[in-house]
Amino acid sequence: MYFQHLDEIWSEYPELVAGALVATGITADAVVEPRIEAFNTLAKARLAAGTESDLPEIQAWRRTFSRMGLKPTRYRCASESLLRRFRKEGALPRIHPLVDLCNAVSLAFAIPVAALDVARVSGHLEVRRAAGDENYLTLSGEPENPEPGEVTFVDAAGHAHARRWTNRQSGHSAVRDTTRTALIIAEGVHSSAAKDVPDLIATLSDALSSTWPTTVRTARLSRSAPRFDFAVPSYGAGDEKQR
Repeated sequence: MYFQHLDEIWSEYPELVAGALVATGITADAVVEPRIEAFNTLAKARLAAGTESDLPEIQAWRRTFSRMGLKPTRYRCASESLLRRFRKEGALPRIHPLVDLCNAVSLAFAIPVAALDVARVSGHLEVRRAAGDENYLTLSGEPENPEPGEVTFVDAAGHAHARRWTNRQSGHSAVRDTTRTALIIAEGVHSSAAKDVPDLIATLSDALSSTWPTTVRTARLSRSAPRFDFAVPSYGAGDEKQR
């Protein structure tokens, strides 16, 4: 299996910095609250001087969304949506230890982080422009099709695993209690992303290794090295098989 951004994305958005991580051995019974609180403290410190819209990471994604023809106050990157909710409510709802940890890291770095159940991704995953016939499933289970030309994540079976690039993920590959292997992707387009995205991936790798008896592989992706190849482990009886 592999993950990559197609060259059309690197060509149009040369400022993109992407990192990826694959972790095996994930379970739904891990305790992550102490780490979440530490990351939340970092996020609160960053928000103390203003709102999420003042952060350079968020401003850069807003500019990118505008270039995609989207109104950035209607369609927000995932990290902006999380920070906005966190600022207003003081906390995020708990979903799954891995999702909660990824959300907390996303808050601390103000960078979108996507976590996908590898067993729900078919063959490969590519960030590319949509043809418009890809199948997207909302988190509430409603089917949609991305707009033609929309930047999305597409697998070999034509499943779209995101809408509007970093706006929202798909319910089809959402991490769930049966998830054992996860693909995690972080993408930045701000001026210091070349440092911040690898730092985020390293931080998350350390957090995962300290929480689960997991094997973690990481990659820094670029136009000259856009592809991250990784093996998919076999699933035993009772586990969800790759589809």
